Amino acid sequence: PAPTPRTFQGYRRPGGRGVGTRNFVVILGTTSRTAGLARQLAARLQPLAKIHPGIDGIVAIAHTEGGGPEMPNNSLELLKTLAGFMVHPNVGAVLALDHGFEPVNNARLQAFMREGGYPLEAVPHRFLTARGAIATELAEGERIVRGWLAEANACRRTAEPVSGLRVALQCGGSDAFSGVSGNPLAGAMVHEVVRHGGAANLCETDEMIGAEAYILRNMRDLATAQALRDRITGFKERLSWHGATAEANPSAGNKLRGLYNIVLKSLGAVHKKDPRTRVEAVIDYADPMRIPGFHFMNSPGNDLEGIAGQVAAGCNLVLFVTGNGSITNFPFVPTLKVTTTTRRHQLLQHEMDINAGRYLDGETMEALTAESFDLLLDTASGRQTKGEHAGHSQVSIWRNWRQTAPSHLATIRSRPVPDGVPVLTQKDAAGTDRRAAAALETAFPVYALEGGRWATERIALVLPTSLCATQIARLAAERLTASGLGREQGISRFVALVHTEGCGFGGEGTRERLQNAYRGYATHPNVAAALLLEHGCEKVPNDAMRRQFEASDIPLARFGWASVQLDGGIDRVLQKVEAWFQENFSALRAPAEIPANLGALTIGLQTCIPYTDATAGILATFARGVVAAGGTVLIAESDPLLANTAHRRLLLGEGALRASLVAGQVADRPGLHVVETETSDWSENLASLGACGAHLFVTLVSEHAREGHPLLPVLQFVEGAQRAGIAPEDVDGFLSGKAEADLALLAQRVAAMAQREYVPAMTKTGLNHFQLTRGLLGVST
Repeated sequence: PAPTPRTFQGYRRPGGRGVGTRNFVVILGTTSRTAGLARQLAARLQPLAKIHPGIDGIVAIAHTEGGGPEMPNNSLELLKTLAGFMVHPNVGAVLALDHGFEPVNNARLQAFMREGGYPLEAVPHRFLTARGAIATELAEGERIVRGWLAEANACRRTAEPVSGLRVALQCGGSDAFSGVSGNPLAGAMVHEVVRHGGAANLCETDEMIGAEAYILRNMRDLATAQALRDRITGFKERLSWHGATAEANPSAGNKLRGLYNIVLKSLGAVHKKDPRTRVEAVIDYADPMRIPGFHFMNSPGNDLEGIAGQVAAGCNLVLFVTGNGSITNFPFVPTLKVTTTTRRHQLLQHEMDINAGRYLDGETMEALTAESFDLLLDTASGRQTKGEHAGHSQVSIWRNWRQTAPSHLATIRSRPVPDGVPVLTQKDAAGTDRRAAAALETAFPVYALEGGRWATERIALVLPTSLCATQIARLAAERLTASGLGREQGISRFVALVHTEGCGFGGEGTRERLQNAYRGYATHPNVAAALLLEHGCEKVPNDAMRRQFEASDIPLARFGWASVQLDGGIDRVLQKVEAWFQENFSALRAPAEIPANLGALTIGLQTCIPYTDATAGILATFARGVVAAGGTVLIAESDPLLANTAHRRLLLGEGALRASLVAGQVADRPGLHVVETETSDWSENLASLGACGAHLFVTLVSEHAREGHPLLPVLQFVEGAQRAGIAPEDVDGFLSGKAEADLALLAQRVAAMAQREYVPAMTKTGLNHFQLTRGLLGVST
């Protein structure tokens, strides 16, 4: 035990919730279906935090999980994470949002928490099910949160023993010095926390592989040691179900900087545990830490997914060690970032908190530990970290894995590769009913591009190649749109595609799927200029995309390139991004507009069940009419229209169902294409069809309006029978079941949107969500 007890200024929470290092109001999207709603509500309420100095902020937890129509395999991990977030000591009040129709919803979460003994009543909370109009639900959410602000603002810090700290240990963007300077320093700091009676949490199971002997050298007992070995064995098995091994873990940045395989990476990673510190407990992902001391938590090596589990377990401060300079932050838990070398620390001095490179420069580890431990206590007491000053953060929960045994692997591997040939051609679709064809007749202007392509809008795209670059891309897009840059050249807006991929994944074909998506969006006909923004240590960095473009004979000079880490941090990379677009726009000229019809468009078609036979026939006629006019229609292989034999025949005729494109493969032959997206998630399917070149989407929704796409407009239609359940202002039209009238409505909306005279309902509300599919074999590593 430490001879002299230390304290910090924290928030003592009732009900055994522990001690908070921050005081946040949280808007929690229970699944990805309410991610946009949570973000919108938090943005609307955030200014109120400024007039309540006792509140550190009002933040959204928007994630990617649980949004599909079926129960995900990670439902237990998801529920535990959400439950841990809700009762976290850094949370002063929390509002959970769902629509009520999701397999994982508020009712199930509430029941799970009560059955599990989570102290839910000890935190101001509400479960809000959004069944009405979006505007109405936002207003109701705002009313609820406003009612908590006075109480949350009245919370005060008090002197608390260091035993109230629960510290998460993480590393990301590791280099050859991580195990020499940064990780040992973090381990020594946490050893002091443990000596004071606090707790620590080390995770990333695959980053134990090859270094088990070090960890097993100092364990509480044999049962704890066996529990750790069991978690490693189980993790290897889960990877094997997806055709992957732990060798998928090291990223391009790891390998470039000396960590050539998982063993070398693990030998450094495990030194976040000091040799003097005993492992007291092994817990599963997001399980609460119930005792003091050093814990190991089962998790993937994906940094953000691991951190989410650690926060749910109760960690109220994060120590993040980085060789390359990862800028990771969590919305309501402060992150102290530790660099491994002085050179990298100086390059990113505005993003990094502690320079462990001073040890390499000759300073003693004891002196560095004492100084850094003081900073840790100051941070726990309210001193803002560099990341908090920067004002950005990310959340990613352990993503769903699609396989639960190796039995499907051979079948998946043996599937024929889509050949790019449409399943329905213009010739096949000829002969559409005369009256139906007349209903689909329309004209509108489009931009004529080189190579016989057309665009319906001129957009500038900031394309992040990994989750850690996405928030910086968002900042860049927002600032550039507000500046009005590019207006003279016909640029309507800047867009960033905020996602959670690019790092911490494995599984056969996943990397290629991701690269296809990036290429599809960078070369999308509506994208007039694109800059690729890397973090600097991901699995698909800018260099990988350069090679991808070169292999496809796409000129590299078309694109801008920037790196958060290599260009010197957030402010410098934002300046570089703006400078590139300014230079690019100086030579950019708006293309000519020419008259066109539906044959000029590539349209994504997407549906939800339930729907009637009449509606299926109308959508099939619409799709065949677009193809007959010379256009392209994209539909996901998992779409309900293709699951029903009769409805599939209406759409495809007598042709056999087969995938003609992989997700993200650009449709360079007109016709109807079935896209092998390998997902049933609404947003993931939109993202895949968009990467294949869709100008816009025509969708049929049910139960509730769905979130839109940040780059491409999404038209949402509803059957008339559901008028009572979905607000008219949240969708773009109701279908009557009368073919001619409904076809005319679809054509009218598409034409008005294509010529920028109509704004889809979800675009007006600002609710969108973007997520890339990992496919059937994607798995976190």
